[in-house]
Amino acid sequence: MQSRLVLFAALVISSPIVFAQAPVAPVNDRPNPYQTIENYFKLPEGRTWGSTSAVEIDKDGRSVWVAERCGVNSCADPATGKMSPLDPVLKFDSSGKLVKSFGAGMIAFAHGIYVDRDGNIWVTDANDNRPRPARGAAPGTPLPAAPARLVGHQVIKFSPDGKVLMTLGKAGMAGNPPDALTEPNDVVTAPNGDIYVAEGHSGQNNNAPPDTVARISKFTRDGKFIKSFGKLGSAPGEFRTPHSLAFDSRGRLFVADRGNVRLQIFDQDGKFITETKAFSRLSGIYIDKNDMLYGADSESSETSHPGGWKRGMRIGSAKDLTVQYFIPDPEKNATGTSAAEGVAVDAQGNIYGAEVGPKAVKKYVKRSGT
Repeated sequence: MQSRLVLFAALVISSPIVFAQAPVAPVNDRPNPYQTIENYFKLPEGRTWGSTSAVEIDKDGRSVWVAERCGVNSCADPATGKMSPLDPVLKFDSSGKLVKSFGAGMIAFAHGIYVDRDGNIWVTDANDNRPRPARGAAPGTPLPAAPARLVGHQVIKFSPDGKVLMTLGKAGMAGNPPDALTEPNDVVTAPNGDIYVAEGHSGQNNNAPPDTVARISKFTRDGKFIKSFGKLGSAPGEFRTPHSLAFDSRGRLFVADRGNVRLQIFDQDGKFITETKAFSRLSGIYIDKNDMLYGADSESSETSHPGGWKRGMRIGSAKDLTVQYFIPDPEKNATGTSAAEGVAVDAQGNIYGAEVGPKAVKKYVKRSGT
C-alpha cells in the first residue's frame, strides 16, 4: 500500500499522437532478475479476468487488491449501459486466495486503485455507463436511453469492508471540479492527507481538441476542492494523459505522463520540479518505502514511442531516476496494449502487474541468487 504508486475502447486501440522531442536512447538492456508466475490469483469457478489496470498492496504489506472490469473491458454493457452483477474490487491473501470482494453496480470502468495509510481503498472510475454506438454503426444511429442510475467519472473511497466513505465527482457526469471530474485515471494521498486525482485519458490520442482535459486536481483530506494544475500540452507541467500517480519519501508527486512518454515530478503545490524519459512510456508507477521506482510500459511501439523502446517494466531509483532492471514484455509483436499497465510491490519485494490487453494479473519474484 505504499504510495505509487466506449470512449475508452477506442482509446485503447487508436493510434496515439507523437510529438517532436529530443531523442532519448532506449533503455532496454538492463538485467532481469525476476521470474514470472502466472495464474497466481484464484478467481471463483466460472469467473475469468477482465481487463485490469488497477493493482495495489493492502496495509498489511502482503494482501493484494485488484480492481478489474467484470470479465471484459467494462462493467457496463456498452450497448445498454446495464451494469454487471460482478464485484469489480477484489482482495487476495498472500497465497492468491480471494478473501473479499465488493463494488457490484458501482463502478463502470475501474482504472486506478490506491490503499491509504489507514487501509482504506480508493478506486477511480474513468468512464460511465451511458450506451455507446456499436463499432461500425452508421452516423446518427439512435442509442438506447441512458440508464436511470448513472455511474462513473468518480473517485470512490471504500473502507476495507467495502463501505463507501467518500465520493469525488458527480456520478455519470464528466465535468470540472469542485463538483465533477473527467475520466479520473488515478488517485493518491499526500503525507498530510490531501488527495490528488489525475484526470483525462483522451489527450494522448490523435487530434485531441485543445480543451481536452489533462490535469491534476487537489482536494483536502475531507474532499474539499483546493486547485487543479496542468493542461493539455507537452511543455513542463502540461500533460497528455496523466495516467498514474505516486509520492516518494520526500513528498514529491510523480506523474506518469503517458502521451508525452515521460515521468514528471512536482511539489505538493503543483510546481514542476523535473522530468525524465528513461522509464519509457509509462502507464503505471509505484514507489516503495526505499524509493525504488517501478514503471510499467504497456504501450511502446514504433507508432507511439519510436526509437526502439520495448514494452515491459523498468525498475530503478526515484532519487536519481536511473533504471537498474528491466522485465521485458514476452509479447514481441503486440499491436494493442500488452504487458503490465498497473504495478504494485509487496513488503517482500514481490511485484504484481495488472494487464489490460492480456486480461491478467501476474506476480514477479526475484530469482534465487540475485
